[in-house]
Amino acid sequence: MSPVALIKIVGLKKYFGPKKVLDGVDLEIETGKITVIIGRSGEGKSVLLKHIIGLLRPDEGQIFLEGQEITAMREREFNEVRKRFGMLFQGAALFDSMSVGENVGFPLKEHTDLSDEDIAKVAGEKLRRVGLVGVEKMTTAELSGGMKKRVGLARAIVMDPEIVLFDEPTTGLDPIMSDSIADMVLDTQRELKTTYVLITHDIPFTYKIADKIAMLHEGKIIEQGSVDEMKKNPNSVLRQFLEGRAEGPIKVY
Repeated sequence: MSPVALIKIVGLKKYFGPKKVLDGVDLEIETGKITVIIGRSGEGKSVLLKHIIGLLRPDEGQIFLEGQEITAMREREFNEVRKRFGMLFQGAALFDSMSVGENVGFPLKEHTDLSDEDIAKVAGEKLRRVGLVGVEKMTTAELSGGMKKRVGLARAIVMDPEIVLFDEPTTGLDPIMSDSIADMVLDTQRELKTTYVLITHDIPFTYKIADKIAMLHEGKIIEQGSVDEMKKNPNSVLRQFLEGRAEGPIKVY
């Protein structure tokens, strides 16, 4: 394994009935970097993310975290591993019945012995880190789409995880708000020096934040590299996707 690979995915396969969603995914996630996995809707990006965090188990293949195979772990063991991860779900997945501050502090309430006062202080600090001040008592219904993403990230980093996974963080946002979310991702990652793994089909967003891009197509990682490398890569499938063209080897149905 590469000395900088925090996560190594080897030959990962997943079927849902007769449908093969992942067909031998190989990918390394580098420590302290932003890795962006791109691909069309329905190509299995979210399925891959759920395997990394253990919400799904593969039919074949392995995932290693710092050299330790996590796909073979029992649920109790994996629960300890999950504490090293934060997750920003698509749509932020906030609890409507809780205030913003309670949403952010929820993981601390569940997994630590901190007092309510200390939880509120940590939640406020994480909200400030994502550019939100004085919003702790607001309800989720009062938040804009962009604010919900920021609150979701504050909750994802509240336990100071080593790895944060993002599921389509700019879905439903206009281009200006997407660019603002890109800035937030970059700022928090540089400040926290955390490993970020994102899935998206937002190409301008990807170009702005990625240290490494990997394209998932027909169940496999077909190309990977830096932003500059991917922009120059002649692979016709990759070119069609990055340029957003209907004509090409990817068939539109």
